Amino acid sequence: MDTGLLQSIDQQTRLAGYNRLALLLFSLGGKATFGINVFKVREVLPCPKLQQVPRAHPLVRGVFDCRGVVLPVLDLSAALGLGSSNPQYVIVTEFNRHMQAFAVGGVERILHVDVADVLPPDDPEGFLTAMTRYDQRTVQIVDVERVMAEINNIHVGAAVDDDAGSSGWRALIADDSQIARRQVEETVRALGIKCICVPDGERALVWLREQAQFGHLDDVALVVSDVEMPRLDGYALTAEIRREPALQDLYIVLHTSLSGVSNRAMVDRVGADRFITKFSREELSRAVSERLDQLMARNAA
Repeated sequence: MDTGLLQSIDQQTRLAGYNRLALLLFSLGGKATFGINVFKVREVLPCPKLQQVPRAHPLVRGVFDCRGVVLPVLDLSAALGLGSSNPQYVIVTEFNRHMQAFAVGGVERILHVDVADVLPPDDPEGFLTAMTRYDQRTVQIVDVERVMAEINNIHVGAAVDDDAGSSGWRALIADDSQIARRQVEETVRALGIKCICVPDGERALVWLREQAQFGHLDDVALVVSDVEMPRLDGYALTAEIRREPALQDLYIVLHTSLSGVSNRAMVDRVGADRFITKFSREELSRAVSERLDQLMARNAA
């Protein structure tokens, strides 16, 4: 393993601008190439000796002490239905307010790609969020949020009836992770807001432009967007919205599993109204409720 790769993760993430995606490429014991967003990676380590945990989830290979923190190590190959493998490394990650490690076969390099070159997966119900190409290979970007939902037994329910909603307001939700879209939708709909859900920023922008063209934006209370999405990411989506006179007054919440000072700085730079780290139902509910209060106060004035 190239130690320069391990030392460059923070630097590489700082260099990634909006609509650019930095991926850590890895393998799972076979020829296929996989990727994970570098912003979610804390470090890469040779696979340590793992301590077994009684009655653990079948995908948990064991735990180890990582600088004073006991972390579960998840069998990513088995989670993706590829069978258990002999891991050589663990990728220590932090997202959705938790740390965990994934056992992988090998780690290759950090790849920067234009989000326009990142496409949705063939199977939207599977464990991939997107795919891209590198060096005549297909890179499969893993939906690690979905993997964690599987381990934590979080049910991904059926699509909710889009006609529900009692407040008269609508919200646009953009997220490439199926589990994340459903979590956000359930939270927002509980406040009486009708939800329109799309899997990437490009389709979000198309929908907003169509609504503006026909004069149907007045009841759109807010846009809740993930940051890392194929075709058009949350930063670029926000920047495009702020550039278009018909859309620029929309209230935008960037809701992301990525945390850190660099992300918050980028949120301010592109002009989002709020930044929330996934997934806190209470914090998201509070943000949406405060937005509804603003709208009610504005309409009463």
